[in-house]
Amino acid sequence: MNEIRLLNKRYELLEGLGKGGMAVIYRARDLTLERTVAVKLLREDFSRDPVFQERFRREAQAVANLSHPNIVTVHDFGLDRGQLFLVMEYVPGPDLKAVIRQRGRFSADDALPLIVQACAGIGYAHRAGLVHCDVKPQNMLVTPDMRLKVADFGIARALASIRPDEQAELVWGSPQYFAPEQASGAAPSPASDVYSLGIILYEMLAGELPFQATNPEELARLHVEAEPPDIRAKAPDISPTLEQTLLKVLAKEPTQRYRTADQLGRVLIHLISVDKAPALALTPETAPASTGTVRIFKTASHKPIIVEPPAPPEEPAPGIDLAAAGLGLLAVIAVLGLIPFWLWVYFVYNPPIR
Repeated sequence: MNEIRLLNKRYELLEGLGKGGMAVIYRARDLTLERTVAVKLLREDFSRDPVFQERFRREAQAVANLSHPNIVTVHDFGLDRGQLFLVMEYVPGPDLKAVIRQRGRFSADDALPLIVQACAGIGYAHRAGLVHCDVKPQNMLVTPDMRLKVADFGIARALASIRPDEQAELVWGSPQYFAPEQASGAAPSPASDVYSLGIILYEMLAGELPFQATNPEELARLHVEAEPPDIRAKAPDISPTLEQTLLKVLAKEPTQRYRTADQLGRVLIHLISVDKAPALALTPETAPASTGTVRIFKTASHKPIIVEPPAPPEEPAPGIDLAAAGLGLLAVIAVLGLIPFWLWVYFVYNPPIR
């Protein structure tokens, strides 16, 4: 922070927001557009490493074309005085991991609306042909009004670049949250992100992670071999349907899970209490990639609900006007009653010839 106060003659670094192993996040001021932004500044030693340069560039490219209310928007990418930087939308509020630490165990009604928003953002990326590959609560930002935005696509993979038979020697991701196939170095898929979402949901409901170990290798083994502890023992108030959904999401075999985050989100929507969110809905899966929009409103209890625009009201079926029908009937009777009279008049003046 002392070395660089102004990036690219445009972004004034104001304060540090967080620090990771490879980069530091700052709140900054965009002097050109006069707005607050977040700047991710890669450490100088990593900025000189071609592998990390490529990873950073890939993150910028992956998110540049994603426009969704549940994904952090990327504004700019560049290099200044030997350090790579990424300029992003500034999201006020902590990450979901900090919220979990603060709150402990969530009720289903509090946890599900947040996970549904995560599903909406990650599902949108799936439809755009990307697998996030590092879904964890540290990469989800929560605003004060409980809107969630997914961040950090640094190790995202394009579906078109993934070979089903590939085997990686170096495993990227977070051992607490990655899927069994990622732990074993196999090819990731959208179902891998679904598994990670399931781990986050388990953590929110139980107040702790399903798999815990002192080293990454043991964590990886548990994801591959061990069954998660019974969630009902830690969260006895959840419904049997939610329990079964969670077991499906945490299946070891990817084909036994929901295929995409959108599918999981649609299932979870129906498990939210009707009185809490009567009209929850995800962006339709068939929507064009450029128009995936989810509208978020706050309820009286400050819980977010995701709502599709309401359908137009149905036109009422045409009713029967009894008064008009009665008058019409009288008119018909009157006309029919005059027929004999006019026949009598006709025959009086035109008697038949005998």
